[in-house]
Amino acid sequence: MTQHGTLDAERWSRFDLDQQVLMIGNEMNRVATAIELDRGEARRRGYERVLRLTDLTAGGRVPSTFRKELLRWRDLAAELYVRQSADAAGHRAAFRALLRLTPAAAKQIALLPATRD
Repeated sequence: MTQHGTLDAERWSRFDLDQQVLMIGNEMNRVATAIELDRGEARRRGYERVLRLTDLTAGGRVPSTFRKELLRWRDLAAELYVRQSADAAGHRAAFRALLRLTPAAAKQIALLPATRD
């Protein structure tokens, strides 16, 4: 994993919680593109980045209630990561759940493409 490979907890902590969640969301968006284009290796690497950024966020100074919800969400992302094949509907649901974690991120939900599952 080269992207974010040198990102450490100190540097990550300079971003506020909204920015951190939005950056995790950006990685989820990249994974959505990989799923759409049927690029399995890109999907796998994308989920690795998602999990790495989520771990950095959970390990930082965040309220315990937020950490608990973020770690629950991480379980969803981890489940998607270990699947042999892509789960587009599950990914979309997890992406929306992530964006609901902060008010600033929740504003982005309306910008996601509407699709039927």
